[in-house]
Amino acid sequence: MAETGASPLPPTPPTPPAHSPLARAEHFLWVTARVLEQRLFAYHFRGGDAGPVETALDAYRNEDGGYGHALEPDLRGPVSQPLHTAHALRVLDAVGGCGGQRVERMCRYLTSVSTPDGALPAVHPSLRGYPAAPFVRVVDDPPGELLVTGPVVGLLHRNEVWHAWLFRATDFCWQAAESLGTSHPYEVEAAVAFLDAAPDRPRAEAAADRLGRLVREQRLAVLDPDDLDAYPVSPGHARSEHHFPHDYARNPRSLARAWFTDGEMTRSLDFLAAEQEQDGGWPVRRPHWAPSPTLEARSKATLEALRTLRAYGRSLG
Repeated sequence: MAETGASPLPPTPPTPPAHSPLARAEHFLWVTARVLEQRLFAYHFRGGDAGPVETALDAYRNEDGGYGHALEPDLRGPVSQPLHTAHALRVLDAVGGCGGQRVERMCRYLTSVSTPDGALPAVHPSLRGYPAAPFVRVVDDPPGELLVTGPVVGLLHRNEVWHAWLFRATDFCWQAAESLGTSHPYEVEAAVAFLDAAPDRPRAEAAADRLGRLVREQRLAVLDPDDLDAYPVSPGHARSEHHFPHDYARNPRSLARAWFTDGEMTRSLDFLAAEQEQDGGWPVRRPHWAPSPTLEARSKATLEALRTLRAYGRSLG
């Protein structure tokens, strides 16, 4: 007989085949991942509730409404950062919790660290003195960047969150997305994150069409994974830091999906599926600079790979 007052054990979910991509990835996450990624896996793939995800995310929240504590693995230390807060918004969006007073406090934090043009810097100078990846630059007066602002603004629009900061930040994103010339893949990804949720759909579609031509002209997407050397890596990035069609169009509803033929997307997804490593996780293409950040980043990459493959109807077992 169960002890009176004892918490019941959660039901045991169906177990995928032992050698399936999903089972191997789950094993990798149980061995290496933070509680947050383990809870996200349970939510997305094992029928888990959103509550435990939000509880795990709360451990990274600060008094100022922002998020810190290495939520984004390449930035260590406790202080709130725009990149951490953007990551927190993605988590909340993924579990349907992107609203309410918590997001209002996040918007107040974002307002407090935004630049005069209403944008967000990639790294706020409060990070100074804490460990960070060697490629992370900390400057006293950082500029606003589409890299962080675009995904944040897109998420807030998609969830119909309205805040005074959004007006100027949205104007910044339009100007930046529509004027991109020579760019790099991460900036284009950020532009897509904004355009996929921007409220003016005809304008967003026109801007995305122009960006798609830029990506192809500048060879910012690997269209033939068997010939990686034909696609240059952007200056300052690791030799393995290529980007593929699935990096831009993480689901078939993205505006970036129209940039690629069915054949190109199939080859891209085949490459993504084949990237799963012996330990069950997916690799990180950025430089590896310390053991813990690398494992944490691989857990994120593994969840993203699984969600992308599932979005395109690929079998995970």
